[in-house]
Amino acid sequence: MSKVVLITGGSSGIGKAIGEHLASQGYIVYGTSRNPDRIQKTDFKFNLLKLDVTDPENAVSCISEVIEREGHIDVLVNNAGVGITGPVEETPDTEIRKAFDTNFYGPINLMKAVLPHMRKQRSGLIINITSIAGYMGLPYRGVYCATKGALALVAESMQMELYRMGIEICNLAPGDFNTNIASGRYHAPILEASDYGENYARVMNVINEQMQDSSDPALIGKKVQRIIESKNKKLHYKAGAFMEKVSVKLKQLLPDKVFNKLLLNHYKL
Repeated sequence: MSKVVLITGGSSGIGKAIGEHLASQGYIVYGTSRNPDRIQKTDFKFNLLKLDVTDPENAVSCISEVIEREGHIDVLVNNAGVGITGPVEETPDTEIRKAFDTNFYGPINLMKAVLPHMRKQRSGLIINITSIAGYMGLPYRGVYCATKGALALVAESMQMELYRMGIEICNLAPGDFNTNIASGRYHAPILEASDYGENYARVMNVINEQMQDSSDPALIGKKVQRIIESKNKKLHYKAGAFMEKVSVKLKQLLPDKVFNKLLLNHYKL
């Protein structure tokens, strides 16, 4: 029996790459989008369902639709997310809440919706797409780092809560991948009169340069397949450039001042 996979934020970027790869490997794949009717369906190898991850009732109805069509759901990939940059002091509270609504509460909404079904079938896998940025505080990306770090910690707790129920959960943290996340990212404006202005502009230049040399999101699709088919799953996985993955180890090993100095040099601060 083919495994049934639901991928949130499956209309573009990493989500679409995961869906296309899994569909090509024989999985039954459903992606989600807030506005699937606006998308050219001929470009997709899998079904697209309407979903706003910030709406708990919509999360329940989306999961129910997959169950009604297929009879079961085996894998949930919590991929939907938004980017946000800016000095924390100058980032509007409404934008901070929006980021948490999508990146943190959104995945929780989907997990709460799918777990009753997975508990009933005594099996299931949840993969949360977090971020390398969730392992550390990066300058002018503090809110984004916080949303992804919070999601990773929730998964750590849930892994123990679900331990004896036949349900597995893990985090996959990508580094920089060539997606359109920047186009939908909220950028706090760079204010010339601000004490943060010059450094914020410098950091944004570095981030944009990194995105130009970032990896192909198709690699994430292959990584997700390996996780699904692994018999001994880990809690944390990472994907990205060598130095991105090494930075997580350096964060653990180096004194805070030394690690922060490395980040300051990297971002030309």
